[in-house]
Amino acid sequence: MHIAGNAVAVSRCCHYRRESLKDAAGNILAAAGVSVRAGDAVLLKPNLISGRRRDGLPCTDPLLVAAVAEWFCDHGARVAVGDSPAFGSAEQVMRACGYDEALRGLPVRRVNFSRPRSVRLACGETVGVAVPALECDFLVNLPKVKAHCQMLVSLAVKNYFGVVVGWRKPWLHAKHGDMGNRFEEMLVDLLAVLPAGVSLADGVVAMHKNGPVQGGEPYPLGVLAGSVNPVALESGLLRVLGVEPGRSPVWRECRRRGLPGSDPDALAWSLEPLAAVQAADFLLPQVLQPVSFRPQRLLSGAVKRLMIRIGL
Repeated sequence: MHIAGNAVAVSRCCHYRRESLKDAAGNILAAAGVSVRAGDAVLLKPNLISGRRRDGLPCTDPLLVAAVAEWFCDHGARVAVGDSPAFGSAEQVMRACGYDEALRGLPVRRVNFSRPRSVRLACGETVGVAVPALECDFLVNLPKVKAHCQMLVSLAVKNYFGVVVGWRKPWLHAKHGDMGNRFEEMLVDLLAVLPAGVSLADGVVAMHKNGPVQGGEPYPLGVLAGSVNPVALESGLLRVLGVEPGRSPVWRECRRRGLPGSDPDALAWSLEPLAAVQAADFLLPQVLQPVSFRPQRLLSGAVKRLMIRIGL
């Protein structure tokens, strides 16, 4: 993925209705200059962190995923949807969150990121990245806009961490969480090994106060936002949420490198101006938890993953 450009497209969208979502997403994709050829393999990567909450709030809404899938199918692409959840398989989380109904009738293949390929990042770390994410022609990143107890917010850049397969994610938390900016460095390095694509964020109903799974509450942000540059989208969403960018560890790492899109004042807004979509009272965690997972938490998470896998 080549990081370039400052363009961010934002559309008002206040309800999860299939047609309005498809129209808004289509407008954003067009504004971002997205095009695919007939037969291209397009992978949609939503946030499927967990199906443990009945309201599905921590995950990308299934109707948005279906609307984006339909748009790419209409343009002749071969579409798949996949992720590597924190707990359970992608299939289990999709079923729990209503993806079965939303995707019914669409020629969309569902994949669980279970087969990794070792990839060496610029920081020197070797990570196991899902083969479907590496081999697709076009990668569509579909993050959920939400607060995060460790990273302050989870937006465009953080959502790509889901291409790392299974238990390797908590292990990387444990390995690098106490080492300065090493974890954020790894997140940003990951962008360079992935295919070209677009990021389109689900901010119709965002999640504030806490997260990424428990403790968060719905926030009617009423927007979809997209960019071919996830760093620009990261900066733009921080502005939309009214968050001082320097509070975000991920943004600080992007800015430290001087990446295109990391200067919020240089962003080029289209469809809706920033003033029309800014939130006034989006709440964030008061105190951030350590990024590193301690041995007890790693063991507890491993037991939970095993229990979910065998259906207990």
